[in-house]
Amino acid sequence: MRQLFLTLCALVFASTAAMAETTAYDFTLTGIDGKPMPLAQFRGHPMLIVNTASECGYTPQYEDLEKLWLAYKDKGLVIIGVPSNDFGGQEPGTSEEIATFCKVNYGVTFPLADKTVVKGDKADPFYKWAGEKAGALGRPKWNFHKYLIGADGRFIDWFSTPTKPMGPKITAAVDKALAAK
Repeated sequence: MRQLFLTLCALVFASTAAMAETTAYDFTLTGIDGKPMPLAQFRGHPMLIVNTASECGYTPQYEDLEKLWLAYKDKGLVIIGVPSNDFGGQEPGTSEEIATFCKVNYGVTFPLADKTVVKGDKADPFYKWAGEKAGALGRPKWNFHKYLIGADGRFIDWFSTPTKPMGPKITAAVDKALAAK
C-alpha cells in the first residue's frame, strides 16, 4: 500500500511539474523607457525577440524587422528589439540615443527593450532560458540573433544573425506560429 501511495505521489508531482513548465511569459525585460516589460503582456501572441545593435554591419536588419512588424502585427506577431553591447561594443549609446537612432534611421515602431546582456553568466534570465532551450548552437553569437516564441510562450526556434527577417525561413516560421495560435 505504501508503494502504491508513493507511486501516486510521484505521478502527481511529475504532472504538476510538467504543468508548471517555464515559458517566456515567466520573464520580464526592461523597456527602453525604463519600465518593466513583462513578456506575459504578450500572452496569446507569437514573439520574435532579437538582440540588436546600432553600430553593427547587420544594423540594416532593423528595416526588415520593421517591415515584418508592419506585415504581421495585425495578425498577432510581436517583435521585440533587445539592444545589447555584448558583441564588439556595437551598442554604446544610452536608451534615449538608441530609441532615437532606431526611430530616425529605420522608423522602428515595434517595442524595444533597454540595453540587455544576452550572453554568458550575466545574461538576462530570458536569454539564459532561451539559450538553454536552443542549445549551444542556438545561443547568440553576434548581434541580430533571433528567437521565435509561440503564442503559448514556449520556445519554437532560433535564427542566426545572417537570417533575414523578411526571408522565407523566418516568414514561414512566423506563419506557422500564427496558424498554431
